[in-house]
Amino acid sequence: MESDAAGLPAFEEFEPAVGACGCAGCLRSGSTRPGRTARISAAYCARSALISVTAAGTLLAAGSSVACAVAHPLVRPAADDPDGHPQGTAAPLHGPSGTAAAPGAPGAPAAARVRPTTRADIIRRAKSWVAAEVPYSLEKYWGDGYRQDCSGFVSMAWNLGSNQWTGTLDRFAVRISRDQLQPGDILLFHNPADPERGSHVTIFGGWTDYTRSHYLAYEQARPHTRKQATPYAYWNHAQRYTAYRYKGLTAAAAGAPARYPGRAAFGPGVRSPYVTQLGKMLVARGGKRYYTQGPGPVWGEADRRAVQAFQLAQGWRGKDADGLPGPRTWEYLASGKGRDITAAGAPGAPRRVPVYPGRGMFRPGQSNDFVTVLGRQLVKKGYGRFYAQGPGPRWGTADRRAVEAFQRAQGWRGGAADGVPGPETWRRLFS
Repeated sequence: MESDAAGLPAFEEFEPAVGACGCAGCLRSGSTRPGRTARISAAYCARSALISVTAAGTLLAAGSSVACAVAHPLVRPAADDPDGHPQGTAAPLHGPSGTAAAPGAPGAPAAARVRPTTRADIIRRAKSWVAAEVPYSLEKYWGDGYRQDCSGFVSMAWNLGSNQWTGTLDRFAVRISRDQLQPGDILLFHNPADPERGSHVTIFGGWTDYTRSHYLAYEQARPHTRKQATPYAYWNHAQRYTAYRYKGLTAAAAGAPARYPGRAAFGPGVRSPYVTQLGKMLVARGGKRYYTQGPGPVWGEADRRAVQAFQLAQGWRGKDADGLPGPRTWEYLASGKGRDITAAGAPGAPRRVPVYPGRGMFRPGQSNDFVTVLGRQLVKKGYGRFYAQGPGPRWGTADRRAVEAFQRAQGWRGGAADGVPGPETWRRLFS
């Protein structure tokens, strides 16, 4: 199935991977402070061009080229430092207020504690480092006091108030199964016998396809923080990664109730604290431009347009994008699911994805304009080889074969690659 029972996307949209160039010109300096040093082995700059055919099919979903993943650097602790680890030792935030780590191996700070946070806030914090392209470093700390390595990145996103490493992050989490993964959870590989060999951690941002073979990973790796589609569980040592969920996770966004307050809490003439909470969540997801002031407790056109923009950004249409928050809209906003608002998804902007007309328009003997529109888009996407002439309005074998080829390029098989465009095929084709 391409969508859930409600006809909505069942997985997270993702952006194609960017080139992971290691040259000095690609590193963007931030507010850093010198920290403890570590000796780095010759394998530090090793690269991996490990990309499977399945990964290539998934990454080509938007018609872009595949970029090779850069393997996580292998780091050898200093011989004279028994507590040396690939991510550095657990330590307090770096800065004037920092204090020495509490005694004990591997030295977790006394200040380390589980702080309440939300999925939306975890992803928001992760995105802030992606946007800033924070350079990877075992020795430096970003302006927020967190170490610029993989475990420092997760410590920051989870708002731990301390720098942890792969050997201590599990203390702040509970182990979960693959089927339970949701945005804000982590995939952790810690190798206690030999920490320098592959130990790494990534933040799970959502599945990229219905097969759940790839996910959107937020991670700190060379040359800088990145967000890219990644094969489950990771490029290397895939069988040794374990899924964890942060213990301090709360169900709703900051200041918002866990449960949907009901449709009556929103709409013309309504004055409610839920309207304010809704507006704050929308602003956090990219809707600030719709508010000249506020958000406030009185429902207005700014709220409706911001809600509709968020709904359109998820690929929803018709009654699912009417500008009034239903249970699904509220859930996505409160839990950090889905995509943020973009200019292309704003009401009034040119629609990037035409409304899906339904499978009935693509059956043998059907002749309509939707078939022509579909065929022309398939040609644009590089599937014109199936057409001896046209495309035209009558559904035929050429259309079916072109659609099937496009579906298979997404990594889909079986009934999901039957040559008939469903809602998700349509959305991806026109995205």
